Amino acid sequence: MRLIERQLQTAVNNVVKWCDTNGHSISPSKSCCVHFCRKRGIHPDPEIRIRDIQIPVVPDVRFLGIIFDRRLTFLPHILQLRKRCEKSLNLLKVLSNTSWGADRTSLLRVYQAIVLSRIDYGCVAYGRRATLLLKT
Repeated sequence: MRLIERQLQTAVNNVVKWCDTNGHSISPSKSCCVHFCRKRGIHPDPEIRIRDIQIPVVPDVRFLGIIFDRRLTFLPHILQLRKRCEKSLNLLKVLSNTSWGADRTSLLRVYQAIVLSRIDYGCVAYGRRATLLLKT
């Protein structure tokens, strides 16, 4: 494991060096590390540093709107997605009132724009893992 940790540290140092030479900067306070591993407790968490500041190891991280957890189950992302979609579906229920609500095609467009677009985004990453959790 120490070999992998040294290789990770070398890669991080190379990224920091590249950023310095190209006018970018990496903020150690905004950085975090996730140790992706399916087996629990076998491997210790790595100690990665940026400019002698240790990067905290966190259980999950948001990257481009998708929450990655350490076992790559995507459970936190799917639960948050489900909560957001339920709120949007409640809005659709209000809009679909039979006496004054929107027509069927308008409701379908709103559904595709608000709910379906959220589900589609990132589904390549979490794919099949989401089917059981989104159904219940």
